[in-house]
Amino acid sequence: MADDRPDAPEIPPPDRTLGELGLWQFAPYLMNRIMGRYNAEMHEALKERNLSTAKMRTLAILSVVPGLTINELAVYAVTEQSTMSRTLDAMEKAGLVRRQGRAEDARVREIFLTEMGQDEFGRVWPLMHAQYQEMFAGIASEERNAFVGTLQKVLKNVRQHKI
Repeated sequence: MADDRPDAPEIPPPDRTLGELGLWQFAPYLMNRIMGRYNAEMHEALKERNLSTAKMRTLAILSVVPGLTINELAVYAVTEQSTMSRTLDAMEKAGLVRRQGRAEDARVREIFLTEMGQDEFGRVWPLMHAQYQEMFAGIASEERNAFVGTLQKVLKNVRQHKI
């Protein structure tokens, strides 16, 4: 399938069809299935705590990388900036996060968990960890580590941002 745009790079035809390759050998399909199931399970567990997936991701990310800007946080959380903005507004109103001006440029707002936000993440982390453990049940740590290493390389190949 040729792209008729004059600036489009030439894409060589694939050596096999998707039918020949098969869905069970097509990594994007498998990754979507895995993350779809993980997100559905987390969504159900989070409903009881009045948290959304976006809020859970925000708590998790800020617990590890505090002081991100909204744009950086949106990249880490794999969400649209507008969704992140609404999420942060709700979380700030609930007392879970605070925003402050960056020391060298007060126009840039950095986001941090409050003590209440840290406590909330402490309650959510066991759920996240249990889902993670379930996902890797029966898989040796060496195999899991190799898999995660491969995912890191794939992410480096496809990412648009340095984070």
